[in-house]
Amino acid sequence: MGSGKQRREPSPGRRGEAQIKGSRCALVPPPARAAQKPAAHPGLAEPERGSGNSGMVSIALEVTCSFVTWLFLYACCCCWNRGRSYEWSCRLVTLLHGVIVTCLSGYAVLLDGPWPLTHAGSPNTALQIHVLSLTLGYFIFDLGWCLYFQTEGDLMLLHHMLSICGMIMVLGLGKSATEVNAVVFVSEITNPLLQTRWFLREMGCYHTPLGDIVDFFFVSLFLVLRIGGGALIMYAMVTSPDPSWLLKAGGLAMYLVSLGFMVEICRFVRRKMTKKNISWTRLRSGDAPVKTNGHLTAH
Repeated sequence: MGSGKQRREPSPGRRGEAQIKGSRCALVPPPARAAQKPAAHPGLAEPERGSGNSGMVSIALEVTCSFVTWLFLYACCCCWNRGRSYEWSCRLVTLLHGVIVTCLSGYAVLLDGPWPLTHAGSPNTALQIHVLSLTLGYFIFDLGWCLYFQTEGDLMLLHHMLSICGMIMVLGLGKSATEVNAVVFVSEITNPLLQTRWFLREMGCYHTPLGDIVDFFFVSLFLVLRIGGGALIMYAMVTSPDPSWLLKAGGLAMYLVSLGFMVEICRFVRRKMTKKNISWTRLRSGDAPVKTNGHLTAH
C-alpha cells in the first residue's frame, strides 16, 4: 500500500507564489516602464536651446547685413552725388529707409498683426523680427554718421540710442516686438516728409505752396500719430503685465523724447505762422512790392 501511493510535491502556497512573483517583478522590468525610459524631454529641450541660439545668430547676421547694406547705399549715393554734401547722401539713405520701413511696419501692425493695443508683450513674429533687424541696422549706421559728422543735437542722439537699446532688448527677449514695431511705424511715417522738407530747402523750393503742403502733413501726422497714437501704445504697454519693466521705462523715455520734438515743432509752427501773418498784413495794407508786367516796382 505504501508503494502504491504517489508522493506529491509540496505546494508553495499563496505566500510563496507572491514571493516568487515579487522576485520576478524585481528581475524583469514592466514593459510600460521600459517604454518610458528613453529621455523624451531632454531630447526636446536640447533642440529648443539650439534653435534659440541659432535664432539669435541669424538675427545678429541679419542686423549686420542691414548695417552693411545701408552703408553701401550711402557710399553709392556719395559716388553718384559728388557735387553734393555728405549730408545730402545720408538724407537720401534716410528717405529710402523711411519709405521702406513705414510700409513694412505698417503692414505688420495693420494687416499681419497682432494688434499692439491688445497684445502688448506677445511673442515676436517673423515679420516683426525682419522689420526690427532692418531698422536696427539703419539706426546703428545713422548714429555712427551723426557722431562722426556731429550734425545732430543731444535730443536726436538720445532718440537714436534709446531706439537701438529698445530693439536689441526686444530681439533678445523674443517678445514685445508688437508694440515696438508699432512705435517704429508711428515714428517713421513722418520721416519721408521731414527729409522732403530738407531737400526742398536745399533746392530753393521750400518757400512755395509745395513746401506749405509738406509742412502741413508733417505737423499733422506728427501730432496725430506720433503723439496721439504713441500715447495709446505707451498706455497699452505700461498697463499690460507681459512687457518687461525695463522696456516700459524705455518706452516712456522715448515718448518724452517725442514730446521734446513736439515742443520744437510747435515753436517752428509759431514762427512760420507769424511770418505768414506779417506777409499777409503787408499784402492787405499795400506795403508789399507791386508787380508790373512781371517785374517788381521800386518804392
